[in-house]
Amino acid sequence: APTPLSWRLVPANNNNNILLSHGSYTTTKRPSTVVCSSSLKSSNSAEEKRELLKQYGLDPDEFLSDPTPSKVLGGTARRKKLLSPKSMDVRPMMEVVKGAAFGILQAAGGCPTSLRPGRWLDLYSGTGSVGIEAISRGCTEVHFVEMDPWVVSDVLRPNLEWTGFLDNSVIHTVRVETYLERTKGDPFDYISVTPPYMLVDYEILMKQIAESSVIGDDSFIVVEYPFRTDMHETCGCLVKLADRRFGRTNLAIYGPKWAEKKRRS
Repeated sequence: APTPLSWRLVPANNNNNILLSHGSYTTTKRPSTVVCSSSLKSSNSAEEKRELLKQYGLDPDEFLSDPTPSKVLGGTARRKKLLSPKSMDVRPMMEVVKGAAFGILQAAGGCPTSLRPGRWLDLYSGTGSVGIEAISRGCTEVHFVEMDPWVVSDVLRPNLEWTGFLDNSVIHTVRVETYLERTKGDPFDYISVTPPYMLVDYEILMKQIAESSVIGDDSFIVVEYPFRTDMHETCGCLVKLADRRFGRTNLAIYGPKWAEKKRRS
């Protein structure tokens, strides 16, 4: 039988919790946080993993034999394939861009082979490709912000379960703008920003991030943005550490001033 999942939805305004278990699904009109847990671990047998794929309506042979899927590039889940629906508007970060971003972050943190342990905020998470890469490379916890319930239930959640990272994950099914306005608490160590290019104003988005509680003096921000978009040299207290172009896709990375000095030394 498929591995049962347990979901705990915590409405943003601290209303009573709603418990969802064993594959049941309930929606709420309020923005919510989903804390996922599962007994599936990355060490499970090949047959159990095939059963997991079937649980989500996938052909295990087709999925496992696909030569061009999105993959985890490094760390404990290296080479694991990720769902990335071709018929939906769910566009994961290109692997060459993702690889470059993590290479820069690891070098800035003083460890070329892994990330400094910390918390990651994956905005516009979609398939979860970036946040999953972060856990694989050493992050202890990732918060995924994705507003589309279908993407969460049929793409993001399966990818987290497939990689064995459910216990390190918190899913916020809410608009990014709403999350940034309402979230409180400690800043994140890392933030990734990979929005649908045509649906956001980068000037407004980056200003909102800079004014929110998600960034701190030692945070790093990874921003994927389209060609011919101007990005400021700073984001709040952070400075631009890198700005690279990959065809029509650009990558900007912001970080603390000490990381800039370290990079230039």
